[in-house]
Amino acid sequence: MENRVKYPNFKDLIIFEDDNYIVVNKPPFIASLDERNSNGEINILRLAKQYTEDAQVCHRIDKETSGALVIAKNPEAYRNLSIQFEKRKVNKLYHAVVEGQFSFDNLLVDLPILNDGNKNVSIDRMEGKRAETIFNTIKHFKHYTLVSAKPITGRMHQIRIHLATQRASITGDHMYKGSPVFLSSIKRNYRLTKGEEEQPIMKRFALHAKEISFLNLDGSTVNIEAPYPKDFATLIKLLEKFDA
Repeated sequence: MENRVKYPNFKDLIIFEDDNYIVVNKPPFIASLDERNSNGEINILRLAKQYTEDAQVCHRIDKETSGALVIAKNPEAYRNLSIQFEKRKVNKLYHAVVEGQFSFDNLLVDLPILNDGNKNVSIDRMEGKRAETIFNTIKHFKHYTLVSAKPITGRMHQIRIHLATQRASITGDHMYKGSPVFLSSIKRNYRLTKGEEEQPIMKRFALHAKEISFLNLDGSTVNIEAPYPKDFATLIKLLEKFDA
């Protein structure tokens, strides 16, 4: 999907900063790190290094996913957080809009994920690596559900594929059979102008890294919440208005 990205001012993305860490609210369509075949596209790591030269991105978020991303400002801070990720001490919470009505109450999905490389992942009970996610329903709409996802492990596409196994694909996630939300499907008597092609409310899958918490070098807890970006907030607002 072609999307012209207007590169942001790095300072505008910062939602937390101290001597050791920066947490940014990553916009959609910008990669966390250098990717293969990225043709020199800007990414969060490059923007961060222009801001502070020792910057290291501590974890990845899918390019289309928005939300809280932690950057270390020095090697000691990076090491500190790497150990916490390794020991699964970092708490992350994502919000997603899924198709259909679901009542998840601390549902644990623990299906192993195999990464075949080239961004292909699948559920594989024999060869896959352990993957666990806890799901909860936040809000019901008529045709959609807003859910929270707490990944215990950090496999590629983990939340997306685990939701798909529950027949709860994230809206707009074509890879896992999720259809985009069109205003015409939720608003009665919606009329398009003649010759106009309707665009989906969100031009990506509806997944946002809402919260992250970890321990700073002095042992204090850093707990950060990332507000929804404009496209995600608009989707929720329109669902509340026309699909309640």
